[in-house]
Formats: sequence, structure tokens, C-alpha cells
Amino acid sequence: MILILFFFRDFAPNFYKSKLSVDLLVLGGYNNYAVKAKNRRVDYSAKEVIEIWYLLYCPKQNEWSILNSFKQNMSKAALKDAFIFTYDRMRKFQGKWRVEKQLMFPGYVFLESDNEEALAEEWQQYKGVANLLQEKNAILHVQKKEELFLTSLCKEARHLGMSKGVIRDGVTLITEGPLQGMEERICRIDRHKRLARLKPPEGSVSGSILAGLEIVEKN
Repeated sequence: MILILFFFRDFAPNFYKSKLSVDLLVLGGYNNYAVKAKNRRVDYSAKEVIEIWYLLYCPKQNEWSILNSFKQNMSKAALKDAFIFTYDRMRKFQGKWRVEKQLMFPGYVFLESDNEEALAEEWQQYKGVANLLQEKNAILHVQKKEELFLTSLCKEARHLGMSKGVIRDGVTLITEGPLQGMEERICRIDRHKRLARLKPPEGSVSGSILAGLEIVEKN
């Protein structure tokens, strides 16, 4: 798969008035192109059109507002979908455990597009979201193996429910829930918080994954 990294420089409230130059570095299979402040045109050359996921960095607590803003303002030609992954975890409240939904990747929104040219051209005009982003923000291309892993784990709902398991002779066995068959991905278990940390495919840009896991038996 192609690795694409957008670097955005000089984001400021006067986004359109600045001498903004947005460089898109394309590695492997595509030519470089840049969005220039002079004419706001995109010079682009592509070998093929493919459907890809991007991981957009954004300030925490703003994930849902940025997600909704993208969906409302960007064309379908540029953006096929925008989404956030969530997971269930258990928290103790007033002496009772209850299930809560949490963001799987705080500070990130996933974008899906099959038209890089349109996405790039609309992005540089998209000040509604740009004003919400921080200087170090970037959009990273999600590798196909990571996309397949997340899809297998969270399905079409892009949500990971609770799992249950046991630990016998130091070996973890998932007996119920979406983590069944993924025991080798578990790199850490916090029995007190009823959480597990999963190891993603090598080279993943999203980092390790938290999942709700209740260990009901240990011997």
C-alpha cells in the first residue's frame, strides 16, 4: 500500500489570507504534488485510483465535532466516509460496575477516500476544520494490513464490545466476545480495570489498542 503523509504548516485563523503552502509527500507509486497559495490549484499525477484510509490527528475532545464537520462540508467525491472507532469498557460507579463507551484512539479521526486529488484540493480550502487543528497535525495513510485488522476486530459498526476470559496456568483464554481467537494479540491485561492492551500489526500508525476484558477466573 501507499504511504501518504500530509504536513500542514502555518495553520492560523487567517488560513486563506496567509502564504500557506500545503505539501503532500507521496511515497511509493504516486508523484509529489503541492497545493500552492498562488493559484490554489493541485498539480497531480496518479497511476491508479484506490480506496484508502487516512488517520487525522486532531485535539482531544474535538474528535466528534471535527468528524461531523467533515461529513457536512466535504463532498462525496472527496470523502467517502469519516468515522471514529470506539470500544466498551467497565467502570465502577457508586459501588457498581457499568459498561461505558470510550474512544479507541483519542485525538484521531479516520477518513476514507478513493479520490486523493479531490480530497487534497478540498482539504486546502477547508478552513472550518483547519482552525480546530494544532500546528503538529498530520494525516497519515493507514496501511492495508492495519485496516483489515481493525475491520476484523470491530466489524462494520467500528465498535469493540466487552470480552470475557480466563487465565489458566498463566495462559489467557478468551471465552466470550470479540477477542476470541486473538489471544496472541494481547500484550497486557489489567484485571483491576478490566482492560486489555492489544498489539496492532507491525508498522501501524494508530498505535496499541485498548479493549474491555473481564477475567472471570484465574488459577
